[in-house]
Amino acid sequence: MPCPRLAFHVSDTTLTPPQRLRGCLLRHGRSATDFQIVNPGFVHWFSHHLDAVAGYVDVASFRVVAGVPVCEPPYLLEAMRELEADARVAGRQVCYFGVESWAVEHLTRESGYATVLLGGQPSWDPLGWADIFVQRASLRAQLNRARNKAVQVEEQPVVTAHQLEDLHACLESWLQSRGLPPMRFLVQPETLAALHDRRLFVARRDGGVVGFLVLSPVPQRKGWLVEQIVRGSGAVNGTAELMLDTAVRALADEGARYVTLGLAALSRRSGLDYGMNPFWLRCIFNWTRAHGSRFYNFKGLDAFKAKFSPDQWEPLYAVANCPHFSPRAFYAIASAFSEGAPFRLVTRACLKAVRTETRWMLDWVLSRNAPNVER
Repeated sequence: MPCPRLAFHVSDTTLTPPQRLRGCLLRHGRSATDFQIVNPGFVHWFSHHLDAVAGYVDVASFRVVAGVPVCEPPYLLEAMRELEADARVAGRQVCYFGVESWAVEHLTRESGYATVLLGGQPSWDPLGWADIFVQRASLRAQLNRARNKAVQVEEQPVVTAHQLEDLHACLESWLQSRGLPPMRFLVQPETLAALHDRRLFVARRDGGVVGFLVLSPVPQRKGWLVEQIVRGSGAVNGTAELMLDTAVRALADEGARYVTLGLAALSRRSGLDYGMNPFWLRCIFNWTRAHGSRFYNFKGLDAFKAKFSPDQWEPLYAVANCPHFSPRAFYAIASAFSEGAPFRLVTRACLKAVRTETRWMLDWVLSRNAPNVER
């Protein structure tokens, strides 16, 4: 297969890796996950022959890739084969996480790949967004709650050092309220250090930051990923909905044609069928769906995304370059998100829960004994 015409020569030493990364993402970014590889923690692989890049983390014997290599679609398989050849030299197999349907369709013509369903990705055409609120009184009520509490949302095109401090304080407040310690890979919470090409919408109340929303571009679909919605301790009901509504209406006014809230893991919306997955993985998913909300609110996130009546739910997959998807590949994915052994993340979450509940108990005891102290 001949090489595509490159926007630059791959051996051009005048381009720094960040410049080449950004250029490739803006030229070829088609999947919602593509732009997330600018976040901290990713190693960047560049093709020697194509205008292609991928972001990955090495975990044990696997190279876990965010989505698929970013390149022109006709050259996707060639880019994947080159990436996999580089991984073999390092003694690793490759697993692609968050692969969209358009990419999986390319793989059906190739043997040697194992594919499993992860969940659904809801998406909208922003031009029809306002109609959703006309039809859903409950959504209008959420916006009114926030507005009645004096919450105001505005896009923040330029962020000063002082404003960045307020945003980080809001982020820290939000992270402290989570059941799990911060995860990495495609749920990396630190996006504020790489706002270039992204868009930031900030919610304020009484002059203070109570939330923010980060959009990342999906250039080839004329769209955006809502990568992060953060609600600080001062946020009132309806703050998240107001931030999202403000952002999507702004996109609609500018003619954007696609917006997504990203993966809703384990979602059963729109007839997503997990029967294609191996039996052992279906058992893990069923247990996680039933009991995992103590650590990660799968059902709550799924319900939040669904209440905005998506135009479609696109299935997302994990793909491994082996005939069968193995428990080792699943463990590698879990390790990529937990930045190490997954059981350590769960242990830290349990310890965090014990500390939180102990503090609540002490506060309750002190509040009950307070009148006696006064006497």
